[in-house]
Amino acid sequence: MQNQGLLGELIQNLCCLPGVGPKSAQRMAFHLLQRDRQGAKRLANTLLRAVDEIGYCEQCRTLTEEKLCQLCVQPSRDQSILCIVESPADVWVVDQATVFKGIYHVLHGRLSPLDGIGPDELGLDLLEQRFSQGEIKEIILATNSTVEGEATAYFIAEIAKKHNIQASRIAHGVPMGGELEFIDSGTLSHAFKGRRDMI
Repeated sequence: MQNQGLLGELIQNLCCLPGVGPKSAQRMAFHLLQRDRQGAKRLANTLLRAVDEIGYCEQCRTLTEEKLCQLCVQPSRDQSILCIVESPADVWVVDQATVFKGIYHVLHGRLSPLDGIGPDELGLDLLEQRFSQGEIKEIILATNSTVEGEATAYFIAEIAKKHNIQASRIAHGVPMGGELEFIDSGTLSHAFKGRRDMI
């Protein structure tokens, strides 16, 4: 029997989460309503606050509640090394799994002409502005190991070359087609140590 009304709507809306199908959504909904209504209220309140209060860092474009994120305001960070990633989730993963102490730039995607995603959609003009300021000496291209991720990395490496910035690419251990978000920390750490020059 199909769930109707508000319960059905809750289950349907939980399916918007990645990796959550109807069965998982149903288990979550019943768990929250039967065993943890206080947890459900906390979750709902936190989600509402997060949607209203979390925006993008003005410098690196990751998610933050402030104008500049916690990483960008750290004076100990090496301003001459810039790690370029596809998503805010990648910033989180890289910073947790590696000893990288430079700064970040989030593209919010990757080049994909078939999907209508070009340089403008990724804000590559903003990235080039950062390059032209002269502080950055090296970029680490940590885009995903997909065809689009590789194409994006090469495109950005060409821009960096025009500004005499060394471009390297994370290597060893990140499988082709793999998403950084799902790579274990040991593999990702090894990939950072084994990065290679792009051009």
